[in-house]
Amino acid sequence: MTHTYNIKGMTCGGCKASVEKYLGQVENVNEVVVNLEKAEAQVKMNNHVTTETLQKALPEKYTLSEKENKNVFQMTSQSMDTTEEKSKLQQLQPLLLILFYIATTSVLLHYKNWAGNAVMLDFMGLFFIVFSFFKMLDLKNFPESFRMYDPLAKRVTLYGWVYPFIETALGLMFLMRFEIEIALIATLILLSITTVGVTKTLLDKKSIRCACLGTALKLPMTEATFIENAIMIVMAIVMLTQII
Repeated sequence: MTHTYNIKGMTCGGCKASVEKYLGQVENVNEVVVNLEKAEAQVKMNNHVTTETLQKALPEKYTLSEKENKNVFQMTSQSMDTTEEKSKLQQLQPLLLILFYIATTSVLLHYKNWAGNAVMLDFMGLFFIVFSFFKMLDLKNFPESFRMYDPLAKRVTLYGWVYPFIETALGLMFLMRFEIEIALIATLILLSITTVGVTKTLLDKKSIRCACLGTALKLPMTEATFIENAIMIVMAIVMLTQII
């Protein structure tokens, strides 16, 4: 018999291997196949093994639950949408708070001598510095998570490793007003590539984690990821049109 389970807490290939290892050691379990993108595990067993037993076999960072088939007669589409919406807002709270603080700080730095361009440059600089900081917290696992949706990271492994350092460099360039035109062009290229991957993931309705804040914070890939990239791209375009 084969059962499918949802696994929360997986962020990289190492997590996938770890879940397969621990579940595979449970008595009566024959085979374990983990799908990292779907956050699922298919478990083949001789005799039925309870969900509690499987959960106990895993480290605390992973949460296992049996996948249930949705019945349209048991739950209305309206209630399903409401539950999903609340869940997304709760999961995205750290991202929304960070963007709020970055925007507020950028405005307060210039509230006495208002300058729209300066506000945008500081926002972009703080955005890259803060986001690169969270990526640095778990630099070892970031590249694996990033390559799940970024087209360039999928093809060039090194790109995933250096990306947080590129963000740090761009952040410093914006804050120090150093080679702004180069920084804006680089921002357009990098974020456009990532946005293509994000858009494809959303259209394919894949359930994966967003690596925008690294792997330290477990954020789902949602429309918010697309919006944050779009904001930066629009700012970069506006600034470039004024410089050129």
